[in-house]
Amino acid sequence: MILIADGGSTKTAWTLLDDNKTTIGEFRSDGYNPYFWTTEQIAESIKKQLVPLIKPSEVKHIYFYGAGCSTPENNVIVKNGIAQNFSAAEILVTHDLLAAARALLKRQAGFAAILGTGANTCFYDGHDVSLNIDSLGYLLGDEGSGAYIGKKIVRDYMRGYFPETLAQAFKLKYGYANNEQIFHDLYSKPFPNRTLAGFCTFASEHASYDYIHSIVHDSFDDFFKNLVSHYPDYASHSFNCIGSVAFSFKDILTDISENKYHMKVGNILRSPIHELVQFHIDYQV
Repeated sequence: MILIADGGSTKTAWTLLDDNKTTIGEFRSDGYNPYFWTTEQIAESIKKQLVPLIKPSEVKHIYFYGAGCSTPENNVIVKNGIAQNFSAAEILVTHDLLAAARALLKRQAGFAAILGTGANTCFYDGHDVSLNIDSLGYLLGDEGSGAYIGKKIVRDYMRGYFPETLAQAFKLKYGYANNEQIFHDLYSKPFPNRTLAGFCTFASEHASYDYIHSIVHDSFDDFFKNLVSHYPDYASHSFNCIGSVAFSFKDILTDISENKYHMKVGNILRSPIHELVQFHIDYQV
């Protein structure tokens, strides 16, 4: 059997195929970004969330595409965590950006991006990522991502910039009594990128407000200005993107891409997993 995984910073989607490459199971687990997880933590999470659902001894190949899996050192962290539960499997760990490109473009060369908890972009030559401008993560970059939008949302709320109706809705949703409680969640709890991205759900729930529309619009503008537009001759390519943020705000993203940066929109998908699995089936990868 074959396991194919698309691992974001928040969650991982797993698909199990039999030897005939027929899907026989779909599962979810934590996201295992090696910048935030150790090998031991990954192994323990997989043991609890995935192993009870399948028979590890029958899995012979695992293809794991993961956020943060962009260096050999990081890939080893994830690979060893998986291997502790799947000792019989041959395991390949690579970047989630390649998963996005394969899902969006198959064997066609072009531009591919991710806008989920984090952000990333690349040129894809039909086989591999050929050019990548580093998104720099949620502290320094990740423009347009859920964490980036969430940071703008919570910052404006904490500074008292929200219109009163939005401020009340934020209080009702998250239950914060004061800014100190927000600081505690951001600085004391694990996975601050997830915490920030969690505030992006507030934006999607209140997207009809002009104030929220402006925040999302400016975030996507920053994404194009600081990342996309720095690729050579970028506007000659279509804009293809994976991720919950891209999918949730598709109309705003399309407006920025086509009307300001003159980049025609191609495919925008919420998740790559089904198209990624189909890529493996079609091309016998």
